Formats: sequence, C-alpha cells, structure tokens
Amino acid sequence: MSDEDQQEALPSTEVPGHITVTVGITIESVPSPGRSDQPRWRPLVALLLSLAGLGDAAYLTLAHYSTTVSLVCSDSGVVNCAKVTTSPQSMIFGVIPVALAGLVFFVALTVVNLPPLWRSARWWVPWLRLGMLVGGMCFVLYLVSAELLVIGNICLWCTGVHIITLLLFIVVISDLPRLMAGGFGPSQGESDR
Repeated sequence: MSDEDQQEALPSTEVPGHITVTVGITIESVPSPGRSDQPRWRPLVALLLSLAGLGDAAYLTLAHYSTTVSLVCSDSGVVNCAKVTTSPQSMIFGVIPVALAGLVFFVALTVVNLPPLWRSARWWVPWLRLGMLVGGMCFVLYLVSAELLVIGNICLWCTGVHIITLLLFIVVISDLPRLMAGGFGPSQGESDR
C-alpha cells in the first residue's frame, strides 16, 4: 500500500474550533488559541457601533461643556435637545453630566470591542463586555423613562446613543449561547489570566 493510499484510508477527525496537525497521519487535535469559533461579523459590528456611540457621546459632551457648540437639534416641540440636556436628569447625583458618563462608557466599550479582545482566550473579557452592556441598558431605560415621563421631551442625539447601546446589547447577547457553553469562570490552570 502506497503512502497516498494510507492517507486516503485514514478517517477524517476534524473538530470545529480545533487545529488538526497532520504529518502523514493525524497526530493530535488541539484547541486553537483564542476564540476561533467566533463569527467574524460580531467584532466588526461591535467595534463600528462602539465608535459611532463614542462619536455621539463626544458630541454631547462637547456641547455640554462648550458655550460655542450647540446641538444641531430642534429646541421646540416634543424633540427638544436643549431642554433634555439641561434638565436636572442630565446630571448624575447633580455633579456628573450624563453626556460625560456616556463618553467614558463608550471609550471603555470601544476598548473591549477591539477585535483582538473578541478573540482573547481570557475568560473574563466576554463577561465584562456583557456586564457593561447590561448596565448600559439599565441606564438607557432610566434615561428614556426620564425623557418621556419626567421631562416630556426627547433628544435625538441621546436617542442615537440609546439605539446604539441597544444594538450593541443585541450583538453581545447573540454570543451568549457560545459564552454559556464555555462556562462562567476560568478553566483549570487559567485563573491567573
């Protein structure tokens, strides 16, 4: 029997998410580094949405602190950015502008949504991403209820941030089944990562 006949006779043992090392025959199937089973669209979409949120939050923050920059938005009727962004609800504990909190949130979210961190083998990275977005969604629900029920107006730029946060939450939550399959903590020998 020739070498080619022997190779053809060997059963294929390809395992998704593993690298198969062959030298004439399959020697070993080992887990590939990082999270190679990650669909390629998630990191790209998450990064683009994070950057969009970062830009929106930066504009809101600049408008908050600047006397020369005003929001390009209606200031009369139901859509009234000026009324929303100057209301008491636009400050956290009366001292931290919500716009600044949003900017800090999106800076951190942009970092955890960088493609290398989506491929990271560190067990805590996807859980941090998910936790940040659960917290972000809770804050969005508070802000939307404040706009609709307390202030009586909405801000289009703020709504943009809310929609971006919701879309990011959907992207990250779509990864939950794979995340749950990996467990809630480090595997043996990974606790120091």
